[in-house]
Amino acid sequence: MKKIFLLLVIPFISVSQQLNTETIFYDGHNREYIIYVPQSYSSSISTPILFSFHGGSGYANYFMNYEADFRPISDTANFILVYPQALQDPNDGNSTNWLHKDPTDHKDIFFIEYLIDTLSTQFNIDDSRIYASGYSLGGMFSYELACQLNEKITAIASVAGAAFHGAFSYCDVTHPTAVLSINGTDDGTHPYIDINDWGYFSVPEIDSFWAYTNNTDIFPVVNQLPDINSNDGSTVERYTWNNGDGCVSVEELKIINGGHDWPSFSNSSGNQDIDANIEVWNFVSKFNMDGLIGCSSTNSDNSVMSSKKLVRIINTLGVNTIETNYSPLFYIYDDGTVEKKIIID
Repeated sequence: MKKIFLLLVIPFISVSQQLNTETIFYDGHNREYIIYVPQSYSSSISTPILFSFHGGSGYANYFMNYEADFRPISDTANFILVYPQALQDPNDGNSTNWLHKDPTDHKDIFFIEYLIDTLSTQFNIDDSRIYASGYSLGGMFSYELACQLNEKITAIASVAGAAFHGAFSYCDVTHPTAVLSINGTDDGTHPYIDINDWGYFSVPEIDSFWAYTNNTDIFPVVNQLPDINSNDGSTVERYTWNNGDGCVSVEELKIINGGHDWPSFSNSSGNQDIDANIEVWNFVSKFNMDGLIGCSSTNSDNSVMSSKKLVRIINTLGVNTIETNYSPLFYIYDDGTVEKKIIID
């Protein structure tokens, strides 16, 4: 008689490794979030935390499993990973949205603030390294956090995100704030350039705002990234504005012919030349609340206040222009000095 042996393979997971869906009660709602604590976590070590926000109508569990799975990176880099869940928006067909449509008094920025404070009582969180990232509407929300919760958020990354006109009017930046944007030039949901007048800033305008806010170099360094997958129909250019306050940088990964997706080497569609998970963590993790970790320089405002005369005004592309609202502009004076300004109503 033949004997059949069944070999049951059970993957070993350290008892210190945790993946849990948690609920906290806030502002009249039970709010859910998924938290992943790597096996390398130790309560004796101050540990960074990365929040990752799903897109509009999305769900945290799907986003983690099929789009933005940072868990392998968390295991090696030792950071706590949190995927919050948005509430249904009654003014948008009950879609799960971070930015509820008017009329509303709902504001998830306060929920994230409460969640940060709650997690800080449960874990040894490095409050100088609290990062935010998001896809689509989650990317838009990341910009909101960088502006309106700046005292807690260190650096952000927005993937396929946009920013409404007026989004930066309430920006209260209290520390050097590094920002990464990853956008496709053929994005039909959040257009790279809003030629349809849907009320979005263009991606270059977003970059320019953050470059100006951080007092970086006027013009970016541009590098062409390797076209790893020539069949995906897109290529990637990296734009980096260096030498900001605290040595921070502002960066854009411009996906030429890219659409509205989260880039990944394993995508069946969309850009496959970069992995957004890797790019996001590699970027934000370089910074703390003082700027670039290890930075020894201290940039200061060296603007000359004198009887100098204005020669011309140029935009970020170096083209002569007139004074306009919401666009970072460079004022060139007859003594050779340059001032960066942005006028916000």
